[in-house]
Amino acid sequence: MARIMRFDHVGVTVQDLDRVTAFFVGLGLEVEGRTFVEGDFIDTVIAIPNSRTEIVMLRTPDGGTGVELSSFVRPEPVPGSPSAMANELGLRSLAFEVDGLEAHVDRLAAEGYGLVGGIGRHEDAWQMAYVRGPEGIIVALAERIG
Repeated sequence: MARIMRFDHVGVTVQDLDRVTAFFVGLGLEVEGRTFVEGDFIDTVIAIPNSRTEIVMLRTPDGGTGVELSSFVRPEPVPGSPSAMANELGLRSLAFEVDGLEAHVDRLAAEGYGLVGGIGRHEDAWQMAYVRGPEGIIVALAERIG
């Protein structure tokens, strides 16, 4: 029987690859590699003929689940909804467990990335915040407390 072996990464298509990469590196992810992809393989997988994309693969410091950022060279990227609310259909957020949640929030705010709402507490076990990063990407930052 076919089965899933592990959860490897989430892919996010962006316009400004350098800016978004710097945002995630600032959160603590590490660049695993950067390359261009084009040709029959990618054309077949994504069903866009003659495509070319630049990809940056990032991983958590423990080598766990990654984030694949891709920026299309061709065809031109199609705008998304950078101010999407939590109830908009589609990928809602990328979640990371952190330490020093408030320090992360303060640093990101100083860089121009604000909270979607506020810092919430759940059952004296977690505190969590949604931060809207570059290009409208929402990251959920959660810290175990108590």
